Amino acid sequence: MPLSGSTPALLVLADGTSYRGWSFGALGTTIGEVVFNTGMTGYQEVLTDPSYCGQIVTFTYPELGNTGVNSEDEESKCPQVKGAIARNICQQPSNWRSTQSLPDYLKQHKIPGIYGIDTRALTRKIRSVGAMNGAISTEILDPAELLLQVQAAPSMAGLNLVSKVTTDEIYEWSEPTNARWEFRPPANNRGETFTVVAIDFGVKRNILRRLASYGCRVIVVPSNTSAEEILSYSPDGIFLSNGPGDPAAVNEGIATAKKLLDSQKPVFGICLGHQILGLSLGAETFKLKFGHRGLNQPAGLQQQVEITSQNHGFAIAPDTLNSEVEITHLNLNDRTVAGLRHKSLPFFSVQYHPEASPGPHDADYLFGRFIQAMRSSKTRS
Repeated sequence: MPLSGSTPALLVLADGTSYRGWSFGALGTTIGEVVFNTGMTGYQEVLTDPSYCGQIVTFTYPELGNTGVNSEDEESKCPQVKGAIARNICQQPSNWRSTQSLPDYLKQHKIPGIYGIDTRALTRKIRSVGAMNGAISTEILDPAELLLQVQAAPSMAGLNLVSKVTTDEIYEWSEPTNARWEFRPPANNRGETFTVVAIDFGVKRNILRRLASYGCRVIVVPSNTSAEEILSYSPDGIFLSNGPGDPAAVNEGIATAKKLLDSQKPVFGICLGHQILGLSLGAETFKLKFGHRGLNQPAGLQQQVEITSQNHGFAIAPDTLNSEVEITHLNLNDRTVAGLRHKSLPFFSVQYHPEASPGPHDADYLFGRFIQAMRSSKTRS
């Protein structure tokens, strides 16, 4: 049932399918790639994750907004999604950390949302047909008219969205994981400090917090920073962050990564950073039918399994990896590449999110592996 005073809203997909519901969030029209996330929690982290830039997110959990929003759970300075889709919403959140309701938060940031539709049917549609562009509107309630706008929008394939989310300025990050939420204090790092340059393709704050918690001095640089400038900081390691869009379209980032590999400094990539590392090593990527977006994706190899948080719509094509690169993890649902490493040089990456936020913490050890790679590299030099 719509809440009193709710404004009618319309969702139209690129194949002409339409759903009528009610508005929550900002009024207006928004267009993006419609995807779904299966997580039962963490909607604020999802909404503010820069990897979702350009997308309208369908939440499969049946009610959204129960715990409100707060500044601690933001993964960036504001919501990054183009829109949100829910079955039901909560206008009066109940949580001791809540400072604002979800509808008010989306209104503040001018993000449209639609609720009151059958999100199970919509998810089945995306799973069977594939992720596709769509639009939410409170202004255009004629499906045929709104469809024309959807059909004019660019496809996610071939789209470089990194420039929309990367930092404008170089800065240092020193804030570790809040002690209240520290799930697994990092092992003693022997009092060492490692300088890590993080290339921001759309980095999540909790990745930076985990690096800081492991004793890293983190310097965050824009995605278009040259390899020469990055190396001028004399980093012990280089981090390639997550981010949105088609990895193959991030030409500048791939070119920079190739130059950085020549330095043979340890490199760690997550999500888009994983794909950019693969591309810089000569592999190719492809678009998944509907992607992996949720908090319980199994990944592993050789009878070792991690339950992981994932958010991506592209993957590395395994048959394009050269003989110097080996697969370390597979997504165990569809056997796509979920991790790789160079056999002789200190380069490794994962397709999933070891920092969680939201999600399980099974893969936090990967930050420790990065520390060990930097420690070994310093010893050799």
